[in-house]
Amino acid sequence: MIKRIFLFLSLVLATQLNAQNKPNILWIITDDQRADALACFNEATTGSKESTLGYVLSPNIDAFAKEGVLFSNAYCNSPACAPSRASMHTGKYPHHSGIYGFEQTHNVATHYNPLVPEVLREQGYNTARMGKIGVRVFEWGPGLTWNDPNLYNVVVDTKNNLQKNGFTDYYPNTIYNKKLGPGKQEVWHYPDGSKLSYYTDRKGADLTEEDKVVKKKFDQEQDILRAYTRSQTNMILGGESPQSASKTIDARICQSFQNYLSNANKSYTSVDGRKLEGPKTSEPQFIHLGHHFPHSPVLPPKSFRDRFKGKVYNIPEFDKSELEKLPKQLQSLYSKMKVDAMNYDEKQQLIRDYYAFCAFGDSLIGESIKAFKNYCQSNQQEYLIILACGDHGWHLGENGISAKFGPYDKSNHTTVIAVSSDKKKFPEGKVVDDYVEFVDFAPTFFAAANMDISNQAYAYLDGFNLADIISGKQKPRAYVLGEMNHVYGGRAYIRSKDFAFSMRVRESNAKPSVKTMGKDIKWAMETTPEKAEMALYDLRVDANEQTNVAYKKEYKALAEFLRKKLGNIVLGDGRVECDWKKENEWTRSEFALGADDKTLKIPTKIIPKK
Repeated sequence: MIKRIFLFLSLVLATQLNAQNKPNILWIITDDQRADALACFNEATTGSKESTLGYVLSPNIDAFAKEGVLFSNAYCNSPACAPSRASMHTGKYPHHSGIYGFEQTHNVATHYNPLVPEVLREQGYNTARMGKIGVRVFEWGPGLTWNDPNLYNVVVDTKNNLQKNGFTDYYPNTIYNKKLGPGKQEVWHYPDGSKLSYYTDRKGADLTEEDKVVKKKFDQEQDILRAYTRSQTNMILGGESPQSASKTIDARICQSFQNYLSNANKSYTSVDGRKLEGPKTSEPQFIHLGHHFPHSPVLPPKSFRDRFKGKVYNIPEFDKSELEKLPKQLQSLYSKMKVDAMNYDEKQQLIRDYYAFCAFGDSLIGESIKAFKNYCQSNQQEYLIILACGDHGWHLGENGISAKFGPYDKSNHTTVIAVSSDKKKFPEGKVVDDYVEFVDFAPTFFAAANMDISNQAYAYLDGFNLADIISGKQKPRAYVLGEMNHVYGGRAYIRSKDFAFSMRVRESNAKPSVKTMGKDIKWAMETTPEKAEMALYDLRVDANEQTNVAYKKEYKALAEFLRKKLGNIVLGDGRVECDWKKENEWTRSEFALGADDKTLKIPTKIIPKK
């Protein structure tokens, strides 16, 4: 009997020690947040807390950055929510995961590797998600389904658990009618519990006069600024939330996170009334905190919007002559997302409300980080916090647009901050200027969990452990990569310190199918330069990417060099194209294995003088 008790106690102690050897991990991701929305980023890169446009406010994240490492050259691997978040969760570039846009993907194709939370759960982590995930990976039926593959043990989802149940300020409702098809509503919630709704689209029928009147009145009352292009007429780019700050969707996400942490080792009732299990202190925690801000609708609450009243911003320079040198894909992006026709006051509001929304989010992130550190410290557990400020960037008039989706710096440049209780790996107050990419998150988490990422089982990972980049153990990469197929078709980019190059990668705009995948794979490298729709910016003299020089005589050799380099990487170095409507139909091209060597040895003779 005594031996059994001793054995039991030994097992319990061993489990606890094993848990303590693995830090709790908090992964925070904001949505559509550009790098310069943070004063700490601006100060690290320019010496001024203001962005090039003007005033920003981020005291909580600024203080957080001083506790660890700020990566000033962090880039997403796809400038759109779903493919960017897929690269984060898979640890693979789009051309290796086969996820290029907003296609509905699944977990059955044999090229699929387990996602970050799945891997960490196998390592003994309890996994929880609060807010948005945005990764469109679902269970196979057989056939396509919308079933969640249960990546996380505990979930409080932005839409399904919060917005649908009224714990929000805004809900984009879709109503299905058998005769008319899906209609779209905007539903708004007020502090007194009342709500307002109206249709913005009645499929198969015109909007009613009541819809138009109610919408117009709401826009006036909340100072709503909407996009004006045909493709995004109802997109809200500015305004004031009708809800109090503590009841907005982002506040509810924050409250859900705090509620979870404060109920360790017991069941509790979630914000939306479900019975959930709090964290077990005997298990290491991996928690994904996915915020909505500053994604459209850009609606800072009044308490934060008032702090930005009277602020005057530098409006980004844009001249329509820039369009003449752009390929058709990027002209299409402009036509769908343009804002240059806005008047001066509207452009000021566009910028002011965006930064105010980011400032509001900063306050919530400060609360969440404090709660997480308190949980770890009260349980005497180590921790790692990775903050990705933006799943990609956002334009506030640069290149004539208010959007993401482009191969430009403003679409792809974000800020990453890493703070750990282990100051040897993540020292305080350090700024790292080496390139980091979103594919670096997975290996960083795995290494933190004491996994041997050099093991062949993890050879599929495309990124580096951030701790190795900090220490200098990992040789700096010379470029960052990205690709997307959304809005204007497939386009890939490669960016170095001096040059930014992008091109069309497939002749058709369609996603891969059994009829097209893997076929004519070298098209982008063999077609004419004009059909490849190249864009090249000389960042040495054109940091704002306003003049495409890909077809200028003195840059033609350089453009061809970069076309070959990029093409070999994204088309020939293990490119996966998958028909996600099928169970297991995919191809992998290998005509240039090893092309992604992280070096960019451009012959000096083809580099034009400044």
